[in-house]
Amino acid sequence: MSADPTDHELRVSKIRNGTVIDHITGGQALNVLAILGIDGSEGFGVSIGMNVTSDRLGQKDILKVEGRELSQSEVDVLSLIAPEATINIVREYDVVEKNRVERPSEVVGVLSCPNRNCISNDSEPVATRFEVLEDGVRCDYCSEIIRDRIAEHIDV
Repeated sequence: MSADPTDHELRVSKIRNGTVIDHITGGQALNVLAILGIDGSEGFGVSIGMNVTSDRLGQKDILKVEGRELSQSEVDVLSLIAPEATINIVREYDVVEKNRVERPSEVVGVLSCPNRNCISNDSEPVATRFEVLEDGVRCDYCSEIIRDRIAEHIDV
C-alpha cells in the first residue's frame, strides 16, 4: 500500500476497553497521567501523543488508557488543566460514550493552597475548597488565587 508523501497521519492502535482523552491542552498529558495516578506500574496500556497538530487548539495532547474509565472527580480536576478535553469511553473497540469536560463551580480536596498561612495547610482537619474562576481558582478559606500552573497544586 503506497501513501501520498504529502499525507501525514498520527497512527496509534485502537484500544479494546478504556478511555481516550482527546484535546488536552498541549504539554499537559503527563500532568493528566499524574492526576489519574498512572505511573506505569499499574499494568494499563497507555499511549501518549504530545503537541500534536490540532485545527481547534493549534497543538494538543491525546491519551489512550486501556482498561481504565475515569471517575467524575478525576474529570473535574482534569477540566482545570484541560478545559477543552473530550472523554471517550471505549468498549469492545467502539466509542460508547463521548463527553466534553465541564468545569465544576468548585473543587474540594484535590488542590493544595499555595498560601502557607492558609488554615487548609495547618493541622486543622479541613479539606481544601476552591471556587473555579474563568481564569483560575480561588481558595475559599484565604482567597488566594491560582491562575498559572494549577497542575503543580493538584493533591490527589
